[in-house]
Amino acid sequence: MSKTVADGIVIEHFSLAPMIKRLTLGAPAIARTAQPGQFVHVRVGESYHPLLRRPLSIAEVDREVGNITVIYRVVGKGTALLASLPPGEFVDCMGPLGNGFDMNTERPLLVGGGMGLAPLLFLAKALCPKPVTALMGGRTKEELWWRNVFLGTCRSIHVTTDDGSMGRRGFTIDLLPELLENCKYDRIYACGPLRMMEGVARLARDKGIPCQISFEDHMACGVGACLSCTCAGTDGKRRKVCSDGPVFWAEEVLEL
Repeated sequence: MSKTVADGIVIEHFSLAPMIKRLTLGAPAIARTAQPGQFVHVRVGESYHPLLRRPLSIAEVDREVGNITVIYRVVGKGTALLASLPPGEFVDCMGPLGNGFDMNTERPLLVGGGMGLAPLLFLAKALCPKPVTALMGGRTKEELWWRNVFLGTCRSIHVTTDDGSMGRRGFTIDLLPELLENCKYDRIYACGPLRMMEGVARLARDKGIPCQISFEDHMACGVGACLSCTCAGTDGKRRKVCSDGPVFWAEEVLEL
C-alpha cells in the first residue's frame, strides 16, 4: 500500500461538539489514493514533542481538490496541540496507512459507536448511491451529533442511546437483531468499542453475513515495525493493527 509523508495545510478546523474537532487538510498525494478504513499518522508540536504521531481515521476525501478530513476527540497533549492549529498552518502527515474495507457489497449495514463512526462515514460516502443503512449508538443524545453528519449519505439511520434520550433505549446490539430480521444485508461493517464489535460479529455469523471490523488502537510507528499494536489472530498468529489492519474480517481476530 503506497504511503506519503508530506505537510498537510489546514483548510478548515472547527468544533462539531464539545472536545470534538473536524479538521480538513490539503494533502493531494494522500487524498489521491486513500480508501475507506485507512488512516493518517500526524505529528504536531515543535522539536518532535510529543514524540509519537497520532493515528486519525480518514472520515472524508475530496479527490478533486486534494483534501482529506479527519474527525477526532481532544484527549491529550498531542490532540490538544492539533486542536489549536488555525487555517493556513501545516501538519506533518503520513498516509494513507493500513488496509481498508472490502467494498464488494450491494446492501451494506454500518454499525458504529463513538469515534468509531469516523471511518464509517468515509465508507458510507464511498458506497453511495448503494442503499447504505447506519446503526449508531451513544450514551446520550448529546453524543449522537453523528446523526447529522451522516444525514444525506445513508438511506436510513437507526440510533440507540443508553438512557433512551434519542432513538431506541439500549445498545446497538440490542436493536441489531431486529434490523437483521427485517432486511437482507449482504455485508456488515463495524467500528467502535470491542464489546460492541464482538456482539455485532456474532450476530452476523449467526445470520451468515460477512462482517468486517475496524480496530481503534494506539500506534507508535504506524507501519508495522515497532509491534506496539499487535492483536491475537484466531489462527494463533499475531496481527499488526496498523499494517495488517486496522480492518479485519471478524473471524480473523475474534473468537466467535
